[in-house]
Amino acid sequence: MSSIEQWEDGRLGRDAEHAAVSAGSKQEVDDALGLQSISIRLQKQLLGDLKKIADYHGVGYQPMVRDLLNRFARSEIKKILAERLEQIEAEDEAVVASSTTPVQEFMEDRKRA
Repeated sequence: MSSIEQWEDGRLGRDAEHAAVSAGSKQEVDDALGLQSISIRLQKQLLGDLKKIADYHGVGYQPMVRDLLNRFARSEIKKILAERLEQIEAEDEAVVASSTTPVQEFMEDRKRA
């Protein structure tokens, strides 16, 4: 078995011999990781379900929820940007179409003449 698998399944690195208390304060750790504490009210059933899911995957529920929110936020931002890009492209097409109208009329007049 590889050492990577041993790290992943907890046989390496999870005993008290290798643990140390962080030298920084909680605020310093949060600042270094870009974290901010918030308060949120969730239904008890939802919180229980989140904890069960996290336990099943062998992770803490708060990091899992943080990951879920990050994924959702990135997905929504991409969706919003894609929609906005479509709007801008449609506006550009309308501008191009309207700005070439005099040219098109001129070319049609020349063809008739």
